[in-house]
Amino acid sequence: MKKNNKKDNANSDSFGLGSFLDGLDKLVDLVGKLEKEGNINKEKEINLDNLKKGMKGVYGFSVRTVTGESPTVETFGNIKNTEEGPVVEDEREPITDFFDEKEEMVITAEMPGVEEENITINLREDILEISAKAKNRKYHKEIMLPHKVEKQDYKSKYNNGILEIRIKK
Repeated sequence: MKKNNKKDNANSDSFGLGSFLDGLDKLVDLVGKLEKEGNINKEKEINLDNLKKGMKGVYGFSVRTVTGESPTVETFGNIKNTEEGPVVEDEREPITDFFDEKEEMVITAEMPGVEEENITINLREDILEISAKAKNRKYHKEIMLPHKVEKQDYKSKYNNGILEIRIKK
């Protein structure tokens, strides 16, 4: 009987059914995690040495849910989809979180591999621009804020690859 099961599995794999079922199983696990934790982060690094020596493509997404709101999906990395097809950029878009609290807005950005002195923060009206350049890593992200800020009234700290910015409303 076991031989038949192996043969059936081999036949289903030839049609890709085994891969499909594995993928479906992973999707169910992710949905369970989303329901339990409120967010999912997935990242994939791709070696692109055939295009440029030492080049790596990074693409990921984050799905967040807040009770009573629709889930939001945010992409990050350095692979962008354009009308001409996928493009690998030198700069990565860091994964960010935004929290609109009572008296301030809190933004966190994951930017491992850079030093605090390499980070530039520019705040103008309702746009926050974060960039960082180090020897092997470059990051850039513009975030549209829900509130205009009259002056650059913010505090930031950087620890273990995580940038936290607190902006007074």
